[in-house]
Amino acid sequence: MKKYTFSTNIQCSNCLSKVSPKLNEQVGIHTWQVDLQDPSRTLTVETESLAPEEIRKAVLKAGFIATEI
Repeated sequence: MKKYTFSTNIQCSNCLSKVSPKLNEQVGIHTWQVDLQDPSRTLTVETESLAPEEIRKAVLKAGFIATEI
């Protein structure tokens, strides 16, 4: 299992509700979470098959930016 971490511009639970469907429908994501308490709004994703670019694109579809850290 690979674990990727991204800095995002997801600011609140409303933003999270917009990105959730995009990440949930992405085939290959085992688990994901966003730490809204972290100033970088860190997104952590566990996957067996996805590349960081595919995760970034899923977040972008919801209107947010994810930068791998």
